[in-house]
Amino acid sequence: MLNLNDVRLFVAAVEHGGFAAAARALRAPKSTLSKRVAELEAALGARLVHRTSRSFTLTDAGRAFHEHARAALIEAEAAEDAVRKRAAEPSGTVRMTASIPASQLFLARVLPDFARAFPKVHVVVDVSDRFVDVVQEGFDIALRSHFSPLPDSGLVQRPLRAEDILLVAAPAYLKKHRVPRTPEDLRNHHGLLADPSVQTWRLNGPQHRSVEVAPVPRMAANESMVLLHAAVAGLGVVCLPAGMCAEALASGSLKRVLPDWTAGKVMETLVMPHRRGQLPAVRALVEFLVERA
Repeated sequence: MLNLNDVRLFVAAVEHGGFAAAARALRAPKSTLSKRVAELEAALGARLVHRTSRSFTLTDAGRAFHEHARAALIEAEAAEDAVRKRAAEPSGTVRMTASIPASQLFLARVLPDFARAFPKVHVVVDVSDRFVDVVQEGFDIALRSHFSPLPDSGLVQRPLRAEDILLVAAPAYLKKHRVPRTPEDLRNHHGLLADPSVQTWRLNGPQHRSVEVAPVPRMAANESMVLLHAAVAGLGVVCLPAGMCAEALASGSLKRVLPDWTAGKVMETLVMPHRRGQLPAVRALVEFLVERA
């Protein structure tokens, strides 16, 4: 059986026009190349190269052998590449945690596509609105929803997306009550609040104006879908992320209130421990989510 390394060195010598040029390209001693090709000739029982101090010429056998040897090396490299690509295909389990809204409105839509694209990756999603300690609880990725920049926690952060928080209400509510024209008008409107302890809204408008208003509390809930349905039912004005109320706005069951104003932005960021972020399956999921956001 021929030594494949000897065949590789012979092909390199031919394609570089001699042992000296091939030795420089391969950063190997010229004597090593000459010796290995001599051993290849001995194994074949045929002279492949006419050697002189000034020339490097293939024999007829050398030309025939080079043609097949070069093709064999190309096939060997292709076989190696196919195996390496297969071995590098992302696989394994990725544990992820995300809030209820992010899971319902984003992950539920895109994870089936990821599963089809990466059949060897098994994604396990823990859906919870509690604060999760990513490192201590052994998660690979956390999808954080936040209203201000995340603190520096030593975790790798990848911004995912940001969307405006809109003021919306049902057409029936707006028909029954006077449509607000200015933020100050909201003081006379029923407000659906996300936190019973915070009864004011900070609104941002044209020319970088910022106004704080306090609606009349009508309902409070720390779950956005409850507030969404309460608004659709005509109970009052609510502040919700654009993505959460997009379908209701498109169908006409909700309308924007004060369309030139927003109640800030909600941002979503992927965070992960640095060592876990290097795993192929984790990297594949992160890049997929960033692309689809």
